[in-house]
Amino acid sequence: MIKLPIEEVLPALKAALQFNTSAVLSAPPGAGKTTRVPLALLDEPWLLGRRILMLEPRRLAARTAARYMAALLGEQTGETVGYRVKLDTRVGAATRIEVVTEGVLTRILQDDPALENVGLVIFDEFHERSIHADLGLALCLQSQAVLRDDLRILVMSATLEADPIAALLGGVPVLSSEGRAFPVETVYLDRSAAGRIEQAAVQAIAEAIERFPGDILVFLPGTGEIRRVAAGLAEIGLGPDVRIASLYGDLPQQEQDRAIAPAKPGERKIVLSTSIAETSLTVEGVRIVIDSGLMRVPRFSPRTGMTRLETVAVSKAASDQRRGRAGRLGPGICLRLWSEAEDRRLAPRSTPEILEADLAPLALELAAWGVVAPAELRWLDPPPAAAYQQARELLAQLGALDGSGALTPHGRRMAELGLHPRLAHMILKAIPLGLGELACELAALLEGRDILRRSGGGAPDADLRLRIEAIRGIQKENISGFSAAGSGPADVDEAGRRRILIEADHWKRKLGIPTNEKEGKGGEALLDDTQASGLLLAFAYPDRIALRRPDGRFLLRCGRGAAFAGMQALAAEPCLVAAELEDQGLDSRILLAAPLEIRDLHRHFADQIEQESAIFWDRAIQAVRARKRVRFGALILQDGPMPDPDPEAAAEALLEGVRQEGLDILPWTRASRQYQQRMQFMRLMDPGWPDVSDSALIHALADWLLPHLHGLKSRADLQRLNLAAILQEALTWNQRRQLDEDAPTHIVVPSGSRIPVDYGDPSAPLLAVRLQEMFGLKQTPMIAGGKFPLTLHLLSPAQRPVQVTRDLASFWQNAYFEVKKDLKGRYPKHYWPDDPLEAQPTKRAKPRL
Repeated sequence: MIKLPIEEVLPALKAALQFNTSAVLSAPPGAGKTTRVPLALLDEPWLLGRRILMLEPRRLAARTAARYMAALLGEQTGETVGYRVKLDTRVGAATRIEVVTEGVLTRILQDDPALENVGLVIFDEFHERSIHADLGLALCLQSQAVLRDDLRILVMSATLEADPIAALLGGVPVLSSEGRAFPVETVYLDRSAAGRIEQAAVQAIAEAIERFPGDILVFLPGTGEIRRVAAGLAEIGLGPDVRIASLYGDLPQQEQDRAIAPAKPGERKIVLSTSIAETSLTVEGVRIVIDSGLMRVPRFSPRTGMTRLETVAVSKAASDQRRGRAGRLGPGICLRLWSEAEDRRLAPRSTPEILEADLAPLALELAAWGVVAPAELRWLDPPPAAAYQQARELLAQLGALDGSGALTPHGRRMAELGLHPRLAHMILKAIPLGLGELACELAALLEGRDILRRSGGGAPDADLRLRIEAIRGIQKENISGFSAAGSGPADVDEAGRRRILIEADHWKRKLGIPTNEKEGKGGEALLDDTQASGLLLAFAYPDRIALRRPDGRFLLRCGRGAAFAGMQALAAEPCLVAAELEDQGLDSRILLAAPLEIRDLHRHFADQIEQESAIFWDRAIQAVRARKRVRFGALILQDGPMPDPDPEAAAEALLEGVRQEGLDILPWTRASRQYQQRMQFMRLMDPGWPDVSDSALIHALADWLLPHLHGLKSRADLQRLNLAAILQEALTWNQRRQLDEDAPTHIVVPSGSRIPVDYGDPSAPLLAVRLQEMFGLKQTPMIAGGKFPLTLHLLSPAQRPVQVTRDLASFWQNAYFEVKKDLKGRYPKHYWPDDPLEAQPTKRAKPRL
């Protein structure tokens, strides 16, 4: 057995776990921690013959690690060392080391919180900070604290800062291994890569083949880029001795094994991989790493409730991990498809998945564990509050949580399935309808990558039913029917199709769903249940049920807009369910959907459909409208007129119309405005009077106006109101009498005319009167019981002010004679006496003799 660097710290690790229940082990890639540590701890006395569970983030790494450890023992997997991953288990009665993936660990914990037959849980590659790893550690810590104080926990990482995790575990020992790596030369581009990253990758591979020996590992963000790079390499022709292999999570196991196996003698291997090859496994023969510097990560938006895959730059730690792949077996070279300036701007580490992921699965697992608030557990990074609350709201909508937030029996069954809550709910709802088989196929399809791809690139038809037909091997007359209009033919990913069938069969067996006969008399596949795809999608995505708008776009139940990017047959459907959306701009882009019959919506979601009476002010027609609506979230399923609306509701709607339009919509006459202003004048005299300013009236509309709106429905109806009489109701009998006495509407002047008092400025009521009508009056007229002088606007015969004064006596004595000269020159036929106090007042040009 080759001695690996990790073996130097194994004695210290054994001692640490002998005297502590937890420890942290930091070791770089290639140190041997994944395969040597579990074997080294297998016979420790504190283990008491119990099992070791080791968590690996990826299925390929879990299987590879288990096989390698079993080979070191001279055994087959399933004996002392086994593994348990999705759809593949190699575990026997004698198994002592189980390598499991993240979802499997969660299921084991939910079934046996005390982990009775487990002595040690190892979290390998914890620096990847997957949400399942964070959840598994939080649950193990609580199990250790409450149920199993002898349970050991070991966290192993290549790049994670050890101190924070050691503190989370309770200040436990931290051990480090220096590891062993051969020197790796790093080469950058002179400038940022221009064009698509695939073009830069193909060029870099071609140059590396010519310049350097050894196999090549190329890191690309996703399967689309892998396919396009493979196609580009096929075009340039690298020769018969070069083998191109792909490596990604959904690839069949045999092809994954082929990718990591050594090349045959005389053969060079190029492995096109996603980030799956960053850690935990060695791709044999690799001496050259070509790194695109990109990775694809899921990003969840609490605002929209949707997850989208986003291509982002790798972190500094991830790029170093990738670089290290070239130095596992000997000196190597790493070609980075970015510049040194860009490298300096890389983030130190990737964001933990728990901070950006859809938290619905996490919330369901916590509810099944008996935890309502995440704060009840210990986290390295707690789940964001907004995303967690939205996750619980979705679970309540799916019937997994009751009104108090506790897990329902339906929610318990959902959690036991280990699927995303949406898909688990869909399957459980489908079984009583006889649609369990279709639901299992849909669940398997929705969990993985799209099996349809357009041969010319771009997106295929968004109709989900086409995928079901492809899965079932239904041959249509023209396979181009699988592509969007005008986009060219679409190909079926046969490997993906087989994977989906295997997964669907797994769920059918687990749930006891019988397989229906799919062949008709003539050998033609039956399509009966395929048309129910939209209904099943509605169970899984009730928030993404959408109605078509008149302009061809769609409105989702959650209130967001959605639309197809190009021509799609589904765009003509009145109702559909969007299974996959890309959150961009005002309207999300619909990538995958199926039509839904409105009658199915009414039949299966009746408890969520609300009937409401909508009585509202319509600004366009300046009247109250009464509509009867059937509402499903933001969707209006039916909308019609209501013949006899509730009078009180109609009055409230009319009141809202007044609030929107302002007080000018009311029939203000000169008399009613004056009444309002007189009341404001009295309030200046005595603050105990009611405030009837415009702002106060708007604020208190319901108090003074609403009682008078019953039976009225429009702006025209409002014109029947007597606002002066309505305002008068705010006054007591004594106040009304005092108003007439202290704030008179008119003043009788010496000529005998009744002149209206203008209270437009309540602080300075004015009387506009012709100067000749005031002859003989010695003092300024007073109001408010003789306490407040009026402001006089003395007018010329042409009704233009010639003097403004509140001191009439002073005017007669001082200013009159100058005014008289001017007026006499302009109006010579009028009467301009020398002594205004003795002169006869007149409304005419001259007084009658």
